[in-house]
Amino acid sequence: MLSKLKSWASQHPKLAAWILLAIGMVIVLIIAARDVGLLWNQWLFLILATIGLAGLCVWIIGWESNEEEPETPAQAQQTDAAPKADAQ
Repeated sequence: MLSKLKSWASQHPKLAAWILLAIGMVIVLIIAARDVGLLWNQWLFLILATIGLAGLCVWIIGWESNEEEPETPAQAQQTDAAPKADAQ
């Protein structure tokens, strides 16, 4: 079963990160606010907002992984030379 979970997580890394981060954040929320005396609908809203925040965090962190890798100097020279040749 653990191998299936690992293969699923490797196929869906952002979703797996979202789930794990959301679980951790909800646990921290429950521990931190357990003695506050919130109503059930307040708990529900806070938990849903925490899950959404975890997804937003994973999405923002994923922005860096979507950026292209820096070019090598040889590749940069080739791309710089191509537009100049077209302009003439």
